[in-house]
Amino acid sequence: MGRLTDKVAIVTGAGGGIGREISELYAKEGAKVVVADLNIEGAKETVAHIKANGGQAIAIKTNVTVEEDIDAMVNAAIETYGSLDILVNNAGIIDNMYCAANVPDDVWDRVLEINTKSVMRTMRKVLPIFEEKKAGVIVNMASLSGVEGGRGGLAYTASKFAVVGMTKNVASHYSPLGIRCNAIAPGSIPTNITASLTSPDKFGMERAIAGTNLMTRAGTKEEIANIALFLASSESSFVNGVVIKADGGWSAY
Repeated sequence: MGRLTDKVAIVTGAGGGIGREISELYAKEGAKVVVADLNIEGAKETVAHIKANGGQAIAIKTNVTVEEDIDAMVNAAIETYGSLDILVNNAGIIDNMYCAANVPDDVWDRVLEINTKSVMRTMRKVLPIFEEKKAGVIVNMASLSGVEGGRGGLAYTASKFAVVGMTKNVASHYSPLGIRCNAIAPGSIPTNITASLTSPDKFGMERAIAGTNLMTRAGTKEEIANIALFLASSESSFVNGVVIKADGGWSAY
């Protein structure tokens, strides 16, 4: 308890799934949490859970594809809690496993807009705040698809490889200013996002799940949230520019 005492954190995509789990764990460890999600009802539920357990949080409706919403989200953190210490870029979507030959332009554009461009914009917004403080932590949600390449559709894979690259770039450039930026690359984690997979591309799906018989088990939201807590806390003060693969050893086979 208390590993994030007096810290202020923004978590995007926090209306459910991994984002909710991270938000609740951060609050349990003493952080004041800005719960951001386009699904405002889900965000309010997350806040209700946090407050029921004695934590502090606010919900803000945020469409991460709209820069004005990102500005409002960050401004709400400053106006409500007077500071900002941690950004967790968790919001994201999948791409129905479209292989390269079949991916439609609209799917490509939407996936890159949500999974990649929004991460750039949120970091661009918070970095001046962190620069002034000479401190700050960014945790980006990547994916095993953004490290190994074959675990998702083309658009999703491209979007997460970009997140990995941005993570390392920001870590390298801003480490002299006391700013850390790391990423988590989960393997198979059952969430509301994975449950939204409908009518997947046949060939893309067949290739993406090849080798899943080598997995010992699927991971849990709690296991990913624990990594996010470690990366946000001072316990990881010498960890920067790292992508932590959390896949139970799946990628080691």
